[in-house]
Amino acid sequence: MQAGDYRYFDTRFAAMAHRGGFLSEADRPRENTLYAFSRAVERGYRYLETDVHVSADGELFAFHDNTLDRVTDATGVPERLPWRELSQVRIAGIDPIPTFDELLEALPEARFNIDLKVPQAIEPLIRALDAHHAHDRVCVGSFSSARIRAFRRRTHGRVATAAGPAGVAWQAYAPLGRRLVASPGVVLQIPARAWHDRMPVLTRGLIRTAHAAGRAVHVWTVNDRTEMERLIDLGVDGLVSDRIDVLAEVLTERGLWEGN
Repeated sequence: MQAGDYRYFDTRFAAMAHRGGFLSEADRPRENTLYAFSRAVERGYRYLETDVHVSADGELFAFHDNTLDRVTDATGVPERLPWRELSQVRIAGIDPIPTFDELLEALPEARFNIDLKVPQAIEPLIRALDAHHAHDRVCVGSFSSARIRAFRRRTHGRVATAAGPAGVAWQAYAPLGRRLVASPGVVLQIPARAWHDRMPVLTRGLIRTAHAAGRAVHVWTVNDRTEMERLIDLGVDGLVSDRIDVLAEVLTERGLWEGN
C-alpha cells in the first residue's frame, strides 16, 4: 500500500494542528480539548493531531501526557481512573477531556492523526472507527513498534498508518538500495532532527527515497516560520505545528493553504 491509496492523503499539503494548536497565548494551555480542535477547524484546518488513551473502564479519550499532572487540575495516571472521574477533570481549569467519539461527532469533516499512547487503546479505537465509519478520516501511528504492528494486524490495511520507530530508522539510515522495503507504514512522521537536535533525521535524500516508495513525509513539531519555509522547500508533504496561525500564513503565501 502507498499513501495515495488512502483518501486521508488527498491534499496537496497536510497542515496539522498539534493537539489543536492555538491562535493566541491565552489559548495555549487548552491543548487537546474540543475548544482547541474547534478553533483550528474554524481557522480552516482539516487535519488535527492528537494522542489517545483509555480509561480504566474502556472509554477512549484524547490526551497527550502519561499523567494528568501537567495540564489538568488532577493528578495521576489516567488509565487507572474510571471515566466518571476523568470526565470531571478540567484542562487548564476550564475544559473537560474529550472522548474520541465526541471529537468524531462534533467535527465530522476533520481528519485525525492519532498516536496510540497505550496498548489498551487499540481495541477501543478500532471500535470507534467502525462505529463512526471513520476509517478514511484517520492515520494512526505510535512510538511503540509493537502497538502499531498490533493495530495493523487488526485493521488489515483498512486504515492508513505511519511507519513505527524501526521503520523510520530504517528509512533514514539503511543503505539506499534497501530502504524501499522498510515498513508497511505509508507515511513517515518524523522530527527534522533527533538526539537534542544533534542528529539529522530529515534529508532531501530521505524525502526522495520515501516519495519513490509512495510514502508521504510529515514533520513535527514545527513552530518557527523560517523552519517551516525550509522544510517546504525540501519537499515535505505536511507539517505539524502548535502555531497554527503562522503555519496558515506560510502556506497561504506559498499557495498551499486549502483552508478558509
